[in-house]
Amino acid sequence: MARSNVDTPLMQQHRAIKQRYPDAILLFRVGDFYETFGEDAIVASKVLGITLTKRNNGAAASAELAGFPHHALDSYLHRLVKAGHRVAVCDQLEDPKLAKGIVKRGVTELVTPGVALNDRLLEGGSNNFLAGIYFPEEGSVLGLSFLDISTGEFFVAEGDNEYADKLLQTLRPAEIIFQRSFQRHFKEVFGSRFFTYTLEAWLFDEAFATDLLLKQFQTHSLKGFGIDGMKAGIIAAGAVLHYLRDTEHPHLQHIASIQRMDREDYLWMDKFTIRNLELMGPAGAIDPGGASLLKVLDNTVSPMGARLLKRWMLMPLKDRARIHQRLDAVEFFIKDPGLRTILAQHIHGCGDIERLVAKIPSRKIGPRECWQLARGLEHIARIKETSAAFPEGWLHDSLQRLDTCPAVLDRIRSTIADTPPAAASKGDTIRAGVHDDLDRLRKIATGGKEYLARLQQQEAERSGISSLKIGFNNVFGYYLEVTNSHKNKVPPDWMRKQTLANAERYITPELKEYEEQITGAEEKILALELELYEQLLAFLQDAIAPIQTNGHLLAELDCLLCFAGNALQYNYKKPQLHEGRELDLTSSRHPASSPPAKPISPTTSCLTPPPNRSSSSPVRI
Repeated sequence: MARSNVDTPLMQQHRAIKQRYPDAILLFRVGDFYETFGEDAIVASKVLGITLTKRNNGAAASAELAGFPHHALDSYLHRLVKAGHRVAVCDQLEDPKLAKGIVKRGVTELVTPGVALNDRLLEGGSNNFLAGIYFPEEGSVLGLSFLDISTGEFFVAEGDNEYADKLLQTLRPAEIIFQRSFQRHFKEVFGSRFFTYTLEAWLFDEAFATDLLLKQFQTHSLKGFGIDGMKAGIIAAGAVLHYLRDTEHPHLQHIASIQRMDREDYLWMDKFTIRNLELMGPAGAIDPGGASLLKVLDNTVSPMGARLLKRWMLMPLKDRARIHQRLDAVEFFIKDPGLRTILAQHIHGCGDIERLVAKIPSRKIGPRECWQLARGLEHIARIKETSAAFPEGWLHDSLQRLDTCPAVLDRIRSTIADTPPAAASKGDTIRAGVHDDLDRLRKIATGGKEYLARLQQQEAERSGISSLKIGFNNVFGYYLEVTNSHKNKVPPDWMRKQTLANAERYITPELKEYEEQITGAEEKILALELELYEQLLAFLQDAIAPIQTNGHLLAELDCLLCFAGNALQYNYKKPQLHEGRELDLTSSRHPASSPPAKPISPTTSCLTPPPNRSSSSPVRI
């Protein structure tokens, strides 16, 4: 950034903050705008298409300047991050009206491609993984970890370069971090197709990583997660947690568990197999949106189901018992079209509760989203009630693990207004009857016209001044205005406030009391609403884990219902599994090469089996 000989206090503050985030674009809040300076302004103007200007500071040098209104942050932040930039959001940390000297500022969030909670930066049907890779100085076992901060899902794995490449190809992280000293090695092994960021080698330490994980999960050991012997994986996972804190993401209570990803549990496919089988897109096609197995088969009704289906497709099970659990569940749903429709409608009504609940620790969840969370819990209660009649077994037991969280539902419904705003700062968030002072202030703010009309009539009758009127201005506040011809009728308890050419203005004790009450009432209302909303979010903290579990269970159910609908729509058969190498397929076809003639709605698809359709007609595999 170009500097003048004598910087203003504001520019000195900007430079000091920028020095702490040299590799990020700094969005610097100044009043109602986010400003960028110097090289940041040049980049921002190109990426965002905003005007680049120059600002003279009274010396020969000048600084480039580009900015946008603060209310447009989400839109511009999305474009900067999608363009591959790290962005530091610097906000005002105190009320400018109360500040003595320059307003205190600080970075409240560092947003990168792999660390995003904003809905504009996320795709509903895809995970947004931040990956960590630990390259050991000796040996060939790499440590890998994958964390989606928007859902709280956290995975750890170990393996050689080939296995690591398969994991990266399968989970497609938005960003990868690793040791700075291995930059050339990373490119040689994995190429340049990923967004990467490197960290100092000392951060990749087992003791440091273990301590971070134990503090995060609030446990004394990692044995309960089954990863205690995975040294390289633990180091990679610890580096990811450190990176989150380093990017100003301290509120991570929704990251409460970590799962081991074993190589032997899944059939791992390399990128050539994935491409040739057209799992994610047509082989050799330039257009990634063409026909693919995922596009044809994804008739899930929730973002949670869509994300899980993609992982299931790229990570097929090898365990025969688990495969049979899924097949039997699909067969069960095939036999009851009405049940499928009811369950699908309830899942659809839940919304993306995985990502909603992940916003609670950082206080990024809005009142309207809280209301949606409550609506989701109501649908979950209906799903659990319906599944209670299912036959005993894996599917029944799985859905009975759903937690309806009645206390959470009641607290949200009794606190949030029926038509809440998107953001608590907009006001009208808290329903009437929750807080007496809030109700009183609202009555003052909304009932002002009626009160003043009643007071005017009361004082006109008492004084006999029929032309009396009540007015207001920003200098003198509220007043009673009396023309000079009626001055002799003014009661003794009226106090003169202002003298005009043809009239006198007065105030009464009652009007003065009302003025004191109504002055700042709107600010008091908003402050009280924000306080009550903060209390609600604090209460919701304890419900994060059970609601996350609900999200995982609903995603599985969504996928199974999707499979059942697809089986009927495409006339698929239930396979018979065996331990041999025989493969017997009759009249088989690749789904992507023969999609249905007409697209069908996920919530109403395949409700009636085709004629002569037998759900148990097998092929042998």
